[in-house]
Amino acid sequence: MKSLLFHTDATDLQVKAAQRALMTAGAANITRMSSAGRTLMLVEDSAGLIDIQEFGKMPGVEVAMEASSKNGHVATAENSPIYDSGIEGLTIIAGPCGIETEEQVSAIFARMASEGIRYVRAGAYKPRTSPHDYQGPGEGGLEMASEIARDYGLQLVSEVVDPRDVEFAVQHVAMIQIGTRSMQNFALLKEAGRSGMPVLLKRGMSATVEEWIGAAEHALTAGAETVIFCERGIRTFETSTRNTLDLLGAMALKERTRLRVIADPSHAAGRRSLVAPGALAAIAAGLDGVIVEVHHDPASARSDAAQALPLDDFSVLMEKIRNIREALRI
Repeated sequence: MKSLLFHTDATDLQVKAAQRALMTAGAANITRMSSAGRTLMLVEDSAGLIDIQEFGKMPGVEVAMEASSKNGHVATAENSPIYDSGIEGLTIIAGPCGIETEEQVSAIFARMASEGIRYVRAGAYKPRTSPHDYQGPGEGGLEMASEIARDYGLQLVSEVVDPRDVEFAVQHVAMIQIGTRSMQNFALLKEAGRSGMPVLLKRGMSATVEEWIGAAEHALTAGAETVIFCERGIRTFETSTRNTLDLLGAMALKERTRLRVIADPSHAAGRRSLVAPGALAAIAAGLDGVIVEVHHDPASARSDAAQALPLDDFSVLMEKIRNIREALRI
């Protein structure tokens, strides 16, 4: 399926002119969809007669895409500055991998607040590869972390792995995280979407960009306020990092949606020395932010200690991100 996305100020005459031109060129069928003041035109071209990029040059057309009709919400949804965190125009999310103690959460959240971060991460439900690894504190930990976040004027982002936990989680979080292992848990995606909350959707470790988009469509169709895509590295033959951070795949996704696309260099790197370079590369490439793991005492972290940034290192990273953003404005 091919498609044309029109500017918000496109006139009805411009839309109809494009439709007539497509039919003349041999389109088998044309479907118009409207959402939030935007028009998306889906074009069936089973005979391959249409060069959709040529129609992208017509008045009123913003972008021509090879897009699936099944993913119209992803294609037409708008970005919003209400998701800025840390730096204008970016969504910076930081915090510990897992919720451990009040002292740990308070120490980290206090520094995040001082850095101007709005969204903080902290995991209460930890889907670990081994059942013997730290699984998180569950409901009690989530409630405790959310109270501390509120004390510092922060909003909590936390992962949910079971649809039955969504109802409790939405009372304590500002954004539901769907992890890599749950990206195609469609029951969870729909339940998260029905909550009406924003969803942070991590890419499945073996998922294509198209499958990632399809997962987001499940959440948006069910009613999610928005989806923030998160590239967290995919599984490849390479063993020098924990996962392969696919920045080009993330940028290819940005060509197909206005929704925010951020990166998680912590899970891609698997070790502290590569987290900052991965984060800076993502910002320089044009992604919309990063989510990083931060700990006040990484050596004592009960999960992902090797990739957690110390608080001072995170402050240095924030300054470098600001410098990159300033350089990109030139």
